[in-house]
Amino acid sequence: MKNTSMINAEKIWLSSPHMSGQEMKYIDEAFKNNHVFPLGPNVSSLEQDIMRYTGSKACTCLMSGTSAIHLALILLNVGAGDEVFCSSFTFSASANPIVYQGATPVFIDSEPSTWNMSPVLLEKALLNRKLAGKKPKAIILVHLYGMPARLDEIMEIAHRYEVPVIEDAAESLGSCFNGQATGTFGEMGIYSFNGNKIITTSGGGALISPHAEYCQKALFLATQARDAAPHYQHSHIGYNYRMSNICAGIGRGQMEVLEQRVAKRRENYAFYRESLAGIEGIDFHTAPDERFFSNHWLTAITINPEITAGVDNLTIYHALNEFNIETRPLWKPMHLQPVFEKYPAFIDGTSDKLFATGLCLPSSSNISDAERLRVANAIKQIIHRS
Repeated sequence: MKNTSMINAEKIWLSSPHMSGQEMKYIDEAFKNNHVFPLGPNVSSLEQDIMRYTGSKACTCLMSGTSAIHLALILLNVGAGDEVFCSSFTFSASANPIVYQGATPVFIDSEPSTWNMSPVLLEKALLNRKLAGKKPKAIILVHLYGMPARLDEIMEIAHRYEVPVIEDAAESLGSCFNGQATGTFGEMGIYSFNGNKIITTSGGGALISPHAEYCQKALFLATQARDAAPHYQHSHIGYNYRMSNICAGIGRGQMEVLEQRVAKRRENYAFYRESLAGIEGIDFHTAPDERFFSNHWLTAITINPEITAGVDNLTIYHALNEFNIETRPLWKPMHLQPVFEKYPAFIDGTSDKLFATGLCLPSSSNISDAERLRVANAIKQIIHRS
């Protein structure tokens, strides 16, 4: 018999926005000074905040993480006929900009410890392309669900083959590898401030780089590539990728509590691990060693139905939905997506298995203790009744 009190309970969201209370201060300031336009002092201040927090040398705030990846590819002169290596186990926004440029994505599978790009398969793919006389223009490396990739191995391989790395750190603001912020290892890094991320500007993103000229050129391209002339003159194709000064005000208020948000997401992860520790067949997305500091943007698990009496990830997903609890299966790998299945891929089945068995649990930084307990108890009930 179903527990009607759980079914009728208030919705628990996967990852909802969480305001600090300081956002309106910056928004009101913008309205007071009539700074209601793209760019402006809030945008400049937010860029400074991001640089201070991450240790990056330069930053340009943009309308989305996707636009940041797109501009990064343009800055690396990616065009028609080029190849760009990309993590296969990711959201499609990591790969879409490759196709915007008329280039070919080549998907690289994950390794099982971090769920991120496999260094072994990356080197295999690079050697394959070297022997074919076709060197990729870039590598887009994703830090999934906040977990840093094996950056030491991947960056060594990329440097040896002389291929620049773009770090898709959309999900990993606040994460570190060996004490260094994700997004700061490659030629460029990107962050997302979408409404479901660890902090938000309602929509938005940022491009960071150790090379100031990249961020300066990104800003030029993002503002319609208008030349320095008294009239409207354009010598390059530009884009309207600017961040709103109002949205940046939200971001400034969010940056003030970023450390607290990281702490709460990690606390959520620890709570679920402890609460579900007695259930055989459930495993957690776990840092391989102390070098990997994850913000645990989303707490992710895998379920082995051979151990849980046939209960799999979709069984739990649908049952929790009936309990008014939002969860999400892990990303469907790009090499399995209809729109990308025609492109080359170096795979070994790791991400296929993760997709088939994985689930993301409610991880909002404003989730209450009672709500977390409700999630854990619901999962136990679903498994035990089987």
